[in-house]
Amino acid sequence: MMPPTTAEKDSVFTVLKWVLLITAIVCFAALGIGTYRTYQSAPPIPDQFVTSEHQTLFTQEDIVSGKSGFQQADLMDYGSLYGMGSYYGEDYTAKYLVELGNNVEAQLAQSLFHTTLDKLTPDQKLITQHHMQQMLQHIDLASSQSILPSPVANAAQQLQQEISQSLLTNNFTTGWTKAYSLTPETAKQVADFLIYSSLTTVAHRPDKDYSYTNNWPYEPSVGNTPTSNTFLWTWISFCFVFLGFGAVLYIYHHYLNGPDQAPKQVLFSAFKPLTPSQKRTGKYFFIVSLVLLLQILVGSLMAHDYADRASFYGININALLPFAFLRDVHIQSPIIWIGLSWISAALFLAPIISGQEAKGQKYWVELLFWVTLLIVGGAILGDYLGIMGVVKDRAWFWIGNQGLSYIELGRLWQLGFFVGLILWSVMVFRGLWPTMQQLAKATQEFLTGNIRLEHLLWASTINIAVLYWFGMIPLTGIEKSFTITDFWRWWVVHLWVEQSFEFFTVCISAYLLMALGLVSRQLAERTVLFETILIFVGGILGTGHHWYWIGTPDMWLSLGSVFSFIEVLPLMMLVIEAIEQHRLIKAQAQFPYRLAYLYVIGAACWNFIGAGVFGGGTLNAPLINYYEHATFLTLNHAHTALFGAFGLLALGMIYFCLRYAAGNDSRWSDRFGVWAFWLYNGGLVLWILLNFFPVGWAQLMAVYEHGFNFARSNAFYNTTLLWQWLRFPGDVVFAAGALLMAWDFIVKLKPFFKRDNQEEGFTD
Repeated sequence: MMPPTTAEKDSVFTVLKWVLLITAIVCFAALGIGTYRTYQSAPPIPDQFVTSEHQTLFTQEDIVSGKSGFQQADLMDYGSLYGMGSYYGEDYTAKYLVELGNNVEAQLAQSLFHTTLDKLTPDQKLITQHHMQQMLQHIDLASSQSILPSPVANAAQQLQQEISQSLLTNNFTTGWTKAYSLTPETAKQVADFLIYSSLTTVAHRPDKDYSYTNNWPYEPSVGNTPTSNTFLWTWISFCFVFLGFGAVLYIYHHYLNGPDQAPKQVLFSAFKPLTPSQKRTGKYFFIVSLVLLLQILVGSLMAHDYADRASFYGININALLPFAFLRDVHIQSPIIWIGLSWISAALFLAPIISGQEAKGQKYWVELLFWVTLLIVGGAILGDYLGIMGVVKDRAWFWIGNQGLSYIELGRLWQLGFFVGLILWSVMVFRGLWPTMQQLAKATQEFLTGNIRLEHLLWASTINIAVLYWFGMIPLTGIEKSFTITDFWRWWVVHLWVEQSFEFFTVCISAYLLMALGLVSRQLAERTVLFETILIFVGGILGTGHHWYWIGTPDMWLSLGSVFSFIEVLPLMMLVIEAIEQHRLIKAQAQFPYRLAYLYVIGAACWNFIGAGVFGGGTLNAPLINYYEHATFLTLNHAHTALFGAFGLLALGMIYFCLRYAAGNDSRWSDRFGVWAFWLYNGGLVLWILLNFFPVGWAQLMAVYEHGFNFARSNAFYNTTLLWQWLRFPGDVVFAAGALLMAWDFIVKLKPFFKRDNQEEGFTD
C-alpha cells in the first residue's frame, strides 16, 4: 500500500505539527519570563557614587551619558565589554577591574604596613589582597548612594583621568585611533561608565556570594573564580546533550526516515525562459560577489593589524581607517551579501514554485534592489562619519553608528533594513501564491491544519524580518543599561542565526530536494518539522549561553547551559541530510545542479563543525565558556560557522539559480565553481590550523594561568606574532576562491541581461 501523500493522512506529520506548536509557545513563553527577570535583575545603577567623605565621584547621569559616548565612539569594535565586542583591543571590564584592584592593594599596603606593595612579605601580601577583595566585593550597587571606601574612591579617581586621557590620544603602536567623537567632558563620562561596568563584575549581588556577572572575568587576584553553579550546570549540560543525541537519532531513523516510497513531485524537471522578475535578480547576484570581495579585503587589513599594529607595510592607515570602522564593515558585509543571496534566490524560485509570475513583481524586485543599495551605502557612510566625529548629537543616533557589535547601523538605516525585509517577505508571499485561487487554497490548507512546506518556507522569511526589530529596543533612544542593551542585541545576533537562519536553511534545502524529485514531499515535510522543533528549542532558549556573564539573572546559567547544547542536534540532522543528499545525487546519472548541491552539502558539514563542534558542542558549557569567552577560539567558531554554514549555502543557492537560468546551454561548466568551493574550504582549514587554534589555545591557557586581562593584553598578543602572520596563507587561498567565483558569476549572468522577454509557461 502506498504511503500517504498529504500531511492530513500522515500521522507522524500530525504529531510533529502539534509538538512544534507547543514547543514554540513554551519557548517564547520562557523567553518572555526570562526577559522580565533580566530587567529585574540587571545590575542597578546608583544615583551617586560618593567617597566616605560624601564627595560625589560620578552620578547615574554620568554613567548613562558615558554609555552613549561609549557607543558613539564605537569602542565595542576595538575592544570588548563583558567580553562582548572585538578581540583586538583589551576587554575594558577586565583591564580596569585589575587596575582598580592593584591600585587599592597598593594603598592598603601603605595604610596597613607602611610600605610598598612589592616589599610586603608573603603573609602581608595575602592579608592585603584579602582586604582589597573584601572592599570590592562588598560595594553596594543596590543602594541609591553607593559609598566607596577611600582606597577604592582614590583608585577610581585615578582611573577617571587615565581612561579619559587615553580615549583622546592616538596610540598607533597599540593600534588605537583616538575617539574623534568624544570631548574631554564626554570622555570622562565614558570613563565613569567603564569603571562602573568593572565594579559590576566584582561587587556581589545582595545576599549572594557571587557578582552580578557570576564572577566573570576570571581574575583570582580580585577574588573572581567560577561559582559552584558554573560547575554544576556544566556537568548537567553534558549529560543532557549526550542523551539528546541518542533520542534524536532514534526518532529520526525510527519514525521519519523509513523507505521513501511516496510519490515524488518534480518541479524543476525542465528549464523555462526567465520571467521578468527573475531577470532582475541578476543584479543582486553581481552585488553579492562585490560585497564578498570587500569583506575579504577589509578582513585582510584587520588580520594584518593583529600582526603589525603600527602600520600597513609602513603606511599608517589607522589614522584614516580606524580598526573599529574596518571591523564594522567586515562584520556587516557578510550580513549584506548573505542576506542579498537569500533574498534574490527566494524571489527567483517563487515563480517556479507557483508556476506563475505575480503581477507587477518585476517592479517590486527592482525597487527592493535600489532601496537596499541606498540603505547599505548610507549605513556604511554614516558609520564612518559617526566614528570620525563628523555626525554628532542626535543625528549620530539616527544616521551614524549604533556602536553595537553586529548591529552598528544608525537607527534610520536599521528601520530601512527592517522595512526591506518585510517587503521581501511580502514579495515571497505573493510570488508563492500569485493568484486568488492559489491563495485561497493555501489559506484553506493552513486553517484546516494541513500545513505544507510552502507555508513553512514563507514563515521562515517573515520570521527573519520580525526578529530583526528587537535589536532596535528602545526605538528612539539609548537604553541606559548595557546588560539590557546586550540582551536585545543577542536577540538579533543569536536568534537570527540559530533560529531564523537555521529555519530558513532547513526549509529551502528540503524544498529544493523535494522539487528536484530526490525525496518525497512527505519525507521533506516531516524532516523540516522535526528539525524546526529542535531549532526552536536550541535557538530560542539556547540564546541564554550568551548571557552568562553580562549581568543577567543566574537563570540563564542553568537554562542557557542546557538548551544551548541542543543547538548541536539540528546541526547533526543537517549532516545526516547532507549524506542522504550526496547518496541521492550520485544515483542520478543526469543531475544538472551538482555544483549548487556541492555548496549546500558543504554548508551542512560546516554548520555542524563550525556551529556545532567549534561552538555549541565545546564552547557553550559554562565552565569552558567561563575561561574561553572572548578569546580567539570564539573567532574560530564565528568564521567557520557564519561563512561555512550560511555563506556556502547562500552561494549554493545563487549557483542553483544561475544553473536554471543557463537552461540547456551546453557551454555551462562547473569547473570554476568547484575550484572556488575547494579554495574556500582550503582557506578555512588554513585559518583554523595556522591562526585560530594556535592563538586560541595559547590564549585559553593564558586565561587559566594568568587571568583574562593578561590574555587580552598586547603583552600576550606579542607572544603570538608568528601565528598572526600565518593568517596570510589562508587569506590568499580564500581570496583566490572569491575572485574566481566573482568572475564565474559575471560570466554566468549573461542570461539575466538578454533583451528577449520570453515568458513561456509563466504569466505576468
